[in-house]
Amino acid sequence: MEITETTSDGLKRELKVKIAASELSDRLSKRLDELKTQVNLKGFRPGKVPVDHLRKVYGRSVMAEILEQTISESTQKAISDRKERPAFDPDISVTEDSEEMEKVIAGDSDLDYTISFEVLPDIEITDLTKLKLEKPVVDVTKKEIDQGLQRIGEDAVTYKKKDGKAKEGDQVTIDYEGKIDGKPFDGGKADGAPVVLGKGVFIPGFEEGLSGAKAGDKKTIDCKFPDEYMAKELAGKEAKFDVTVNEVAGPELAKLDDEFAKKLGYDTLAALRDAVEGQLKQEYENVSRTHLKRDLLDNLDKKHKFDVPATLVEREFESVWQQVTSELEKVGRTFEDEDTTEKKARKEYEELAERRVRLGLVLSEIGSKSDIQISDEEVNQALMERVQQFPGQEREVFEFYQKNQQALAELRVPIYENKVVDHIVEQATVKEKKVSVEELFKSAEEEDEI
Repeated sequence: MEITETTSDGLKRELKVKIAASELSDRLSKRLDELKTQVNLKGFRPGKVPVDHLRKVYGRSVMAEILEQTISESTQKAISDRKERPAFDPDISVTEDSEEMEKVIAGDSDLDYTISFEVLPDIEITDLTKLKLEKPVVDVTKKEIDQGLQRIGEDAVTYKKKDGKAKEGDQVTIDYEGKIDGKPFDGGKADGAPVVLGKGVFIPGFEEGLSGAKAGDKKTIDCKFPDEYMAKELAGKEAKFDVTVNEVAGPELAKLDDEFAKKLGYDTLAALRDAVEGQLKQEYENVSRTHLKRDLLDNLDKKHKFDVPATLVEREFESVWQQVTSELEKVGRTFEDEDTTEKKARKEYEELAERRVRLGLVLSEIGSKSDIQISDEEVNQALMERVQQFPGQEREVFEFYQKNQQALAELRVPIYENKVVDHIVEQATVKEKKVSVEELFKSAEEEDEI
């Protein structure tokens, strides 16, 4: 086997490989000798079929098998001998000249092919002990716990039929039919629909139009669908709803006591209160960790500057870009509606893709050098959490992942990344900064926009 490097440009590599016809012939003869004891041909005793006859009957198909195997083995050896790490599976290019390939198959010509690939860069990891990170933290207050309990009570509200006019908080049961330009539209009609005034579930103006209504009232409510309404055919359209009020019911809040707590699976109200406090702490901790991780990634991005494989960046960009354009199409919006242009947005997402690839390589390098491993138990736990996201379809989802190793491997990515992040945080200096709940979530929203 002869290997010649034809391209070495940055991370790009191209190798030209030549496999001598004599080597292919030797492989073919060896394989045909093995077949002698395996095939049964009419007119020949087992194991006594002449090799020349086997070559005539099976030569072409066996040579095709040998070429595939030889290319695979020689490609692996060519890259392994160079001690380089390909960023992805190499691209193999064999001659498209049918006459030339026929000569190779016939054993009259050498096999020439090209290996093209990009290599992973050498990454010098910064001293993690010198990283200085900031983590915003929030203390859970008694007021927030009380508000959390109140929300639970509000979710358990019941409604009792009442006389008189409907006001905010009341539940109004109605029949309605909507029309645009005097014509009914799909999804615009319902009977016995419950509407809680003030919840903002219906389009703007609808609930307000029911304020002050009494059982038996018939009225027409004028509304306008929002410009960003998901159903494109209704977005921005003005509509009239003919409404019949069947019933008005007032809210009856649940009494927050031990009995109420027991209905939710807790022994006492104090135990429910502790659960609310724990949930709030976990919620705030999750957001705090998101901030810390973002600060960590920003620091790693600043301290690691190196070329990244263009193909990996292109693949990441295509994935992100498809998601962005699909979301815009789904809601019927354009880049101009988002105060940008396609050209500007494309440039921003290309930069984002490059950042993601670079940080992914940095985290992978840190994880590799730190010998960070993922246990089967951790993967199984992630799988169970994933399955629980599809109530009623648990078995189907579980079987999908069991049969799809690539999908199962994708569950490992966030686990591995989080373990690497935890490792870095342990090495770095982390300063906690007390902030308000509003500041914590406001900055989280701002970061989501980046």
